[in-house]
Amino acid sequence: MKSIQSRLLIMLLVFIILPYFLSMLLIYRQTKENVERHELENSREQIGQASEDLEQYFDDIVNLPYILYRNPDLFMIFEKGFEGSLYFNQLEIYKGMTTFYLMRNEIRQVRLYIEEGKNSFTVYNAMISSRKRQPDLLKQASIQKLINSDSNFLIEPPHQIENYNNTAIMPPSDKTMVLTIHHKILDALSKEFLGIITIDIDLDKFSRISNHFLQKNKESVLLSDSDGYVIYASDEAMIGKAVPAELQKKINQSAAGAQFSNGDIIFSKTLSEPLNQWHFVKITSSKFLFNDVRKTAYKNIIVGVIVGILGLIMIAIISYKITRPIKLLSRKVLSIEGGNMNAPFDDKREDEIGNLERHIKEMMNRINRHIDREYKLEIENRKNQHRALKSQINPHFLYNSLQSIGAVALFTESPKVYQLVVSLSKMMRYSIRVDQKATVRSEVDYVRAYLNLQEERFQTDFSYSIDIPKDILDISVPSMILQPLVENFFKHCYEEGYEQAHLRIYGEIRAEYLNLVVENNGRSMTDDELTALKNKIYAPVCEENNSPQHIGLKNIHDRLVLNYDPTAGILLDSLQGQGFSVQLMIPLYLKEE
Repeated sequence: MKSIQSRLLIMLLVFIILPYFLSMLLIYRQTKENVERHELENSREQIGQASEDLEQYFDDIVNLPYILYRNPDLFMIFEKGFEGSLYFNQLEIYKGMTTFYLMRNEIRQVRLYIEEGKNSFTVYNAMISSRKRQPDLLKQASIQKLINSDSNFLIEPPHQIENYNNTAIMPPSDKTMVLTIHHKILDALSKEFLGIITIDIDLDKFSRISNHFLQKNKESVLLSDSDGYVIYASDEAMIGKAVPAELQKKINQSAAGAQFSNGDIIFSKTLSEPLNQWHFVKITSSKFLFNDVRKTAYKNIIVGVIVGILGLIMIAIISYKITRPIKLLSRKVLSIEGGNMNAPFDDKREDEIGNLERHIKEMMNRINRHIDREYKLEIENRKNQHRALKSQINPHFLYNSLQSIGAVALFTESPKVYQLVVSLSKMMRYSIRVDQKATVRSEVDYVRAYLNLQEERFQTDFSYSIDIPKDILDISVPSMILQPLVENFFKHCYEEGYEQAHLRIYGEIRAEYLNLVVENNGRSMTDDELTALKNKIYAPVCEENNSPQHIGLKNIHDRLVLNYDPTAGILLDSLQGQGFSVQLMIPLYLKEE
């Protein structure tokens, strides 16, 4: 059996703690989805803007060498070679390359290669190097790839800056990571290859464009070229290296939208010309993305734990204030069950428990009074049984004496006396065993003996008839249920002057009931008298009634009800003022108790 305390715990869990944490889980998931949706929209907008800036920036950088076409003197050197006029050409190259170098702050080094004569010049820190022949320059893989392509430029992945002409103008300590752009110089009309200009730019501009929309330490970006090399990344260790295969797979999957990986949001955008098939990637870490959401969840968990602890404290208080009195009351009831009929009850409490204890106390007082009364009645009954045992001597003595008188009467040839003595002895014998089982036959015999004595007593003929079918004579009935009714005939009818009244006794079986009727056509009752008589007879057995009037009828009715069920008993009828009838209703579907 579950205790009240355990039920309170279950109620606390089901109605408070469980719904609280379920609602918190739903709120957490909803908030997380809202954060993700907001982050996606924000990332889409930011990455779109950053992509446009990168495309515009690279478009400016890769088109920067076209400015050289506007300098006819410098362009003539590309067409005719450097050796034609050394002084003039040296001055023109210095002026043109220095001007080109100073056009952008992010330019770290510029190399100019002239196919005619295969001479190259470099500019570093606004200083131009001496001329150097590089006949094998075009054999380099990147240069070969540029020459053989239809594009006018080629972008190499970031690498450490190189000293192209091995000049002293570049200190060995310079380890700057630069992005190299090779641009072909062609004849405008004939498209003849004239040379190559190589530009090394640092990554500061990429960093400013890429990181402009980032939250520091919460998000990272990555820019990769069409060959899968990292052009720029928030993690500097990745710059210039191939994109890891697993990350490249996620970038390809997120090209059409966002990709979720371990809670991180990877948003990728494919760039257009001049950065065809490049990918700009923004990675938002779940550790920081949902940091506020987690903090809120943790706070809610702490609140939930506090609520649970308060609930346990509440249950402990309720258990002490309510369940403890109930347990004490239960122990008192168990002690009563064990035989302690004087268990102490606290009737001073003003709550439901006190009310219950008062009722139990009152009930126990009534039970104790009832037990005391029954005990005294049992003692009195034993005394009465003892008296009855002693009084049985007299009926037996009288019965034997009557038998002796009957024998003398028969010996002296007095048959009438003998007949009366036999009738009286039968009645005495039947009365001795009145508490034993009886049948309809024995009741009828007893009534006949009684009527014989009454005939001799009154010395007049009175009219009576007994009509009992043979099939009901052996039915078991309580004893002494007919004779009192016949005696009432003499007491309330014959002796009051109705000497011509007819007494009729008959029986029948009707609808599973044995009906025994004793009626006369003499004295009757008014409706009020009959109603008063019925109220007296049909009153509950437990109600005390000290009136001696009609005690025989009530006794018979109560005995039938107690021996069978409430449908048994007697029915009274005034026969419409033409007499009086008493009908005994005995159910046949029940055996007498």
